[in-house]
Amino acid sequence: MKRSTGLKLAIITIGMSVFASFSQAEEVRTFVDDAGRSVDIPISPKRIVSLHDVSFTIPLLELGIHPVGSHGRTTSEGEPFIRSGKGLTGIDFDNSSIEFMGNLPADIERVAAVSPDLIITSAWQTAPVEQLEQIAPTVVLDGSLRSDYEIYDLLAEIVGAEEQLATLKRRYQGQIEEVRRLINTEDITVNVIQGVNGEVLSWHTYGNLGKVLRDAGFQFPERVDAIPEGDFARFSAESFPELDADFLFVTYRTDTEETPADAVAHLEQVAPNFCDFLYACRNNQMAIMPREEASTNSYYALGIMAYTVISQISGREFQPE
Repeated sequence: MKRSTGLKLAIITIGMSVFASFSQAEEVRTFVDDAGRSVDIPISPKRIVSLHDVSFTIPLLELGIHPVGSHGRTTSEGEPFIRSGKGLTGIDFDNSSIEFMGNLPADIERVAAVSPDLIITSAWQTAPVEQLEQIAPTVVLDGSLRSDYEIYDLLAEIVGAEEQLATLKRRYQGQIEEVRRLINTEDITVNVIQGVNGEVLSWHTYGNLGKVLRDAGFQFPERVDAIPEGDFARFSAESFPELDADFLFVTYRTDTEETPADAVAHLEQVAPNFCDFLYACRNNQMAIMPREEASTNSYYALGIMAYTVISQISGREFQPE
């Protein structure tokens, strides 16, 4: 037997022993996850491993829960980080007790080493569930079956943070009311686009930004409304007129050190001089913003997006598309 295989089996065996002790000592309840599995999970989990940073770790931190381990990314120098962690919560691997669990797949040995009492994984994560559940109760949440904020609701239920969630929702409702107070949203069309590999992508509802725009009552192009909820579509340059709006929003990745110039360059790959084909761009009604705040599963980020929309549109004279 190879040494690494033996070590992995030993750690999983330890994990199973911890799991058995936990099962006997902690009060549990049955939770049916998005894979259709009935899982006995602790009523008050104390040592959570989160296997998606943006979808799970950021919400848990906002709810006041610090996982013992989290999925993350690595820089070009190999340094691990929680995507959006510092910008939205101030918390990352380098200033907290949260241990890096690897990326895709997560490292089974690292997961076992932190002795979790609950593992929350996603359908996207490739670490085998059958190995994870040998370490601790494992819940699978699927972003293709639930919206980001339905997952947020579930996380709050799992960790018993419903009261904190209610406060976050109340704050967000106040922010949406402020957008509606300052902007006649029903008379304005908006859209979010992105250039990727020579195509233009558009979403029915793009992350936090899309949620704010739809919750505030803005109108979207018919071609975008036709995209199924929770989904996106790819278009060629010929579709620019159908994706155009009074105001367009474009994002770029700050976690890979992109800049607004990169977002423009990606659209140039779709069509040289793309701005000539978009009313919003020609009339300086296209905003370019960081993708992390626009897309991360975060109530704090929702607030950033609400006030970004206010700053871009309210009190501004513009010509409708």
